[in-house]
Amino acid sequence: MQQVRPAHPTGVVRAMQRWADATARVPAARAILLHPVVARPGYWFATGGGLLWGAVMSLGRIRPAGGVIVARRCPRWAFGRGGTTIGAVYLTRSSISPDILEHEAVHRAQWKHYGLAFIPLYIAAGPVARTNRFEVEAGLRKGGYA
Repeated sequence: MQQVRPAHPTGVVRAMQRWADATARVPAARAILLHPVVARPGYWFATGGGLLWGAVMSLGRIRPAGGVIVARRCPRWAFGRGGTTIGAVYLTRSSISPDILEHEAVHRAQWKHYGLAFIPLYIAAGPVARTNRFEVEAGLRKGGYA
C-alpha cells in the first residue's frame, strides 16, 4: 500500500515521518523494532498504561468487549476523537457499537505488532483518517469516518 501523507504536516508529524523513513531505510532497525521480543513488551507496557489511565478516568468502568478492554464513560478530554486505543485498552465516553469495537480491535492488533513504535508510526501517518494507513487498515466506515 502506498502511503499518502498530509499536505501540510505539523512539526511533530514531520519529525515522526523522518523517523519512520529513516527506520524504513535501515532493514536491520526495522527488524529489531518489530521483532516480537521488542514489540510485545512495548504492547504490554502500553496496555498497562492504558489500564491505569482507563481505570482512573472511567472510575473503574472497565470490561472486555469486542476484542478490546473498554474503559467507558471517560471524560472527553481523556482521549482523542470518539475514542483511543492504547495497547489493548479502548478509552471512550460512549462509542461502543460492534463496528467501532471491531475497528478498535484492529488497532489493538497493530499495537501488538508494532509495540511502542506504533506511537511515532501512527503520528507519522498523519491526523487525517482517510490518509492514515492505520485508520484505513482498521476500516474507515467501521471507525465512524465514513
